[in-house]
Amino acid sequence: MKPNTNTKTEITFEDFKTEVLNDYKTVVTSRECSLLGRREVLTGKAKFGIFGDGKEVPQIAWAKAFQNGDFRSGYYRDQTFMMAIGELTIEQFFAGLYANTNLKDEPMSAGRQMGGHFATHSLDENGEWKNLTEQKNSSADISPTAGQMPRLLGLAQASKIYRNVKGIDTTKFSKEGNEVAWGTIGNASTSEGLFFETINAAGVLQVPMVISIWDDEYGISVHARHQTTKENISEILKGFQRDENNNGYEIFRVNGWNYAELIDTYQRAAQVARKEHVPVMIHVNELTQPQGHSTSGSHERYKDADRLAWEAEYDCNAQMRLWMIDNNIATDEELKAIEKGIKKAVRDGKKAAWSAFIDPIQAERAEAVSLLERIANSSTNGVFISKLKNDLAAIDEPIRKDILTATRKALRYVLSESSAEKTELQNWITNYIETIQSKYSSHLLSHSKKKALNQTEVLPTYDANAEDVDGRLVLRDNFDAIFGNYPEALIFGEDAGHIGDVNQGLEGLQAKYGELRVSDTGIREATILGSGIGMAMRGLRPIAEIQYLDYILYALQLMSDDLATVHYRTKGRQKAPLIVRTRGHRLEGIWHSGSQMGGILNLVRGIHVLVPRNMTKAAGFYNTLLESDEPALVVECLNGYRLKEKMPSNIGKFKTPIGVVETVKEGEDITLVSYGSTLRLVEQAAKELQEVGINAEIIDVQSLLPFDINHDIVESVAKTNRMMVIDEDVSGGASAYILDEILNKQNAYQYLDSQPKTLAAKPHRPAYGTDGDYFSKPSVEDIFEAIYNVMHEANPVDFPRLR
Repeated sequence: MKPNTNTKTEITFEDFKTEVLNDYKTVVTSRECSLLGRREVLTGKAKFGIFGDGKEVPQIAWAKAFQNGDFRSGYYRDQTFMMAIGELTIEQFFAGLYANTNLKDEPMSAGRQMGGHFATHSLDENGEWKNLTEQKNSSADISPTAGQMPRLLGLAQASKIYRNVKGIDTTKFSKEGNEVAWGTIGNASTSEGLFFETINAAGVLQVPMVISIWDDEYGISVHARHQTTKENISEILKGFQRDENNNGYEIFRVNGWNYAELIDTYQRAAQVARKEHVPVMIHVNELTQPQGHSTSGSHERYKDADRLAWEAEYDCNAQMRLWMIDNNIATDEELKAIEKGIKKAVRDGKKAAWSAFIDPIQAERAEAVSLLERIANSSTNGVFISKLKNDLAAIDEPIRKDILTATRKALRYVLSESSAEKTELQNWITNYIETIQSKYSSHLLSHSKKKALNQTEVLPTYDANAEDVDGRLVLRDNFDAIFGNYPEALIFGEDAGHIGDVNQGLEGLQAKYGELRVSDTGIREATILGSGIGMAMRGLRPIAEIQYLDYILYALQLMSDDLATVHYRTKGRQKAPLIVRTRGHRLEGIWHSGSQMGGILNLVRGIHVLVPRNMTKAAGFYNTLLESDEPALVVECLNGYRLKEKMPSNIGKFKTPIGVVETVKEGEDITLVSYGSTLRLVEQAAKELQEVGINAEIIDVQSLLPFDINHDIVESVAKTNRMMVIDEDVSGGASAYILDEILNKQNAYQYLDSQPKTLAAKPHRPAYGTDGDYFSKPSVEDIFEAIYNVMHEANPVDFPRLR
């Protein structure tokens, strides 16, 4: 669909009519897609439908104000907007509904997200940046309500950085920071904390962000009186309105069925945000939702007759139609002809999309049926296999599950047989799974030449008279080198700016590089993380600092639902190489000493999780990551900033490899696997074990995601025949993950002469005080005794019972 974004101020009436008619064609097309889409779900061709009906006209007005280089961060009602800017066709709309896995047919997510989740391609097929200033951009949607808001903040903040920070190559990313980040949200989702946190942060930062609130008075079936104080979000937020003495927002209210006023409002909003870098809120009232929230139910169940009658009259499409007739833009007959033609175009587009989806599967089914027929003819159990074949052939609209269910079950009937047909079917199934699986599982991480695993290790070098310094100084000087080498790099977080972070790893850097590059933020972890996502999506290299690992839980939902899935959910056409910096382990007390690694590991697949044992290793990780294009979480050792390390002579250049373990002590009796602050305790315990004749090998994991890509740990286990994983997470957390990796993926079980052991923390947060730490997490004595007991069990003569 061609974009209709003509905003000339001086045009003829005929030109004006043409533009309005084109707008009307778009809104009718979108509505017909919604109506037919719902039927496709109810007939079973699609699994779920959630549509943008009732929001068509305001999205036309929005599209007219949206320019090349701008970014959208919206939610699953914005199909009309995507059609209006030329980024969504009828066929693509239905391809998303059917979950077509072909990226050319379904460019939003290649079927990985339900329909209504929209994205444009920021990357080419090689994972390289396209010129984002020459296209209209949509960051990939997520379903969690208000989850789009923190990312929106970062998309807007990038414009502020590009406008005010010198030395950045902006060629593909910005034209003097003139880009606006446009967000959308439903009125009910403004109840979410992420909405309020983002609104406050944008007001503080003064960034070019325009947020549209589509208000149809309901959140699914729940009326606004249960959602919002005074039932009016712009009313309760009017304290954010800027005035001559204070920064804040411009706040507009407009009825969603008023075509002319909507266009004027969006033009004014764009002007303020684009020119002045002031955030804008547009509260779009009196919208409707003609088909209810989704295909899961009907809105007739919760709206009374008066409300339904009002919605029929004030449906935005119906009101636009009346306005066009009243203003002599078109007659009723002309509009009926247009509507009839659009109905046919949508039906035809739906049929084409269905054919593009089902035809390849039909061809795959035909191959499977042929194979089943051949094996049935050669097998003594042919009657059973023939039934599988006939059942598969009889399915009118097969899916790939049907094909694999039938063919895999067929193999069970020929377990004891040997034939060419059996071999053929076995090979076909194996190849089919390998081919098809990638359609659903590829691109979790980068496929580009810049991916992290392509970065080679560069060891730190030391002068003969290298000084022993606090570990924080290694970090500080390395960050200094980073900011000098990468103009697009910036860091921000609580206390990160003026005082140089709570542990002085950024000491003096704000004064050197300015407040926009080394920034303090409010206490708002979710939007710190979201800011990083949005800025990384626009070509900057942000480092988002979460002060303590415990507080990453505030941002974990976004890390899991948004950051970890960006590359996957766009099948490699968007990326957000954000580095999340935090610190953790071994501080005393419930709220500052957590090691929630098990939860993190299970929730952030798609993000590298790195756990350096000292600040030199941490600095090397930052250097590696800045040459790669993938997101990562770096957990620095909280009790390591004041420990002495030698200052490398190649600051800013050495690189710690990702996914590679390091053997820090060799031994032959048992392999000890650990990481982070706990490793120092393991090293001390190993020294004490040496005194009683136990020579342990110690391996520093360094990287939890990915884990030991070279399978070095199994080589150690093959030598020692015993293994223990020591961790300060709770039992069943990171230690269980590590054990699974070593036993099940590296097959180390075959080399073990003793039961593999894990030693973890107690199943609660650490109690306060030094004794609280001692009795909550593994101590040197705990580690010593656990290892000694393994050796006692193996050789009770040489290692008699300890206690």
